[in-house]
Order: sequence, then structure tokens, then C-alpha cells
Amino acid sequence: MTYCVGMLIDAGLIMMADTRTNAGIDNVSTFKKMHIFEGKDRFISVATAGNLSVTQATLSKLEEGIKNPETEEIETLETVPTMFRAAELVGKVLRSTQLQIKAGYEAEGVSFGATMLLGGRIGDEPLKLFLIYDVGNSISCGRETPYLQIGELKYGKPILDRALTSETPFNEAVKLGLISFDSTMRSNLAVGLPIDIVMLRNIPNSKPAFYRVERTDPYFQTLSREWGIKLREAQASIPRPPFVSPLE
Repeated sequence: MTYCVGMLIDAGLIMMADTRTNAGIDNVSTFKKMHIFEGKDRFISVATAGNLSVTQATLSKLEEGIKNPETEEIETLETVPTMFRAAELVGKVLRSTQLQIKAGYEAEGVSFGATMLLGGRIGDEPLKLFLIYDVGNSISCGRETPYLQIGELKYGKPILDRALTSETPFNEAVKLGLISFDSTMRSNLAVGLPIDIVMLRNIPNSKPAFYRVERTDPYFQTLSREWGIKLREAQASIPRPPFVSPLE
């Protein structure tokens, strides 16, 4: 299992992914799930969740490229003209990869599902963020709900639902993303550090920034500790339920 989140706010794009893979309690490993495709006119980040062999095969095929039936040319994430076309390409390759291995995995009773987040910018178009499902279709991130998640999303979702808006400042959005990871890791051991972060501000000629939250990261340790303290303080400050006796 894994947890990845992408946030597309007015201030820019933030994508986060953990690095834990779990094939049983005695087979826990670390694999990078954030992948970058860069060119002179583009920056594309892909975060993956699900069956590791499916996602790795999909990424390898994307690097090699596939033939466009209309132009007969090899198409890659470095040649697609728009982010929408990039999402279509990733969805097509992901779907074809799953169909190729479906029979073998079904026979063994192994889950072969996979999903991906794709975010970035090509040329002068606005920043975009897409969630690509295992059947190949995708949805785009909108202002009403300025984030998308894949993997073990349920524990971190309430944090983002309550606090994240399109107007959230960039640094606060990064903080909220890390709090959602801390909440997820508290409830699910299949998600864990390190966390890879990609940040791209919505300003002309901005360059992407990268950061990895390691197990000994002092800021994340402080954030986790302070969030727990503030939650307990907030809980204690709320009036008791009126239907409960004061003696209790």
C-alpha cells in the first residue's frame, strides 16, 4: 500500500508520495514512487500507487514511447503537446500493461490494480493535475476540491477536506499535506517515510523544488508532535456533551 497526494492551488502545485511497499509483514521495502519527466518546455511529475510491477512496467513503456496511430510517430511524455494529452497517454499505457498481465495475476489471486497522479505544465499552459485510474480514464483537479489522492487515502482526507482551499498559501498547503501523511501513518503501517515532495509555484519561469522527508527529519518530527498536542488541546476546549452527566 502507499499514499500519494497532489494539491493544485492558486499558488502552485505540490505533490507528495511515500516510499513504502508491503508484500506481507515480513517483506517491507522502500521504492521511489515519484517520477519526473523534464524537458526545455515542460515539467511533469508522476506519482504511483498499486501493483509495483504494473507501475514500473508502465513507466518503462512511457520512457520508451508508444506509436501514435494517427501520426505513426513515437510519442512520449517529452513530446506530447499538452498535459491533457499526457494524461491520455499515461492512461492508455497503464491500461495496456494491465491487460497484458491480467491473466497471470488473476490465476494467482494477486491484485494488479494501479493508479497514478500526473501533474505539471507544458509550455505556457496553466498547471494541471490529473488522477489516472487503472482502466485508463482520468479526472482533473478543480478549484472546488483542490487535491487528488491515490492509495491509502481515507486517513489523510479529512485533514484536507477541512482545511485546504484553492486560496491556501503555498507553505500552509505543504504543511497540510504533511499532516495528512502523519495522520495516515498513525493509522496504517503500510504507509511510511521517507516522503518525496515536488513543489512548483505558479509564477513565471518558476523552477521545481524537491525535498525528501527522511525518518530523522526534525521539522516532520516537530510537526507530528505539535499536531498531536494541538488536537488534544482542541478536544479539551470543546464543551462537554449536554446529554452526559457532569459526574462522568
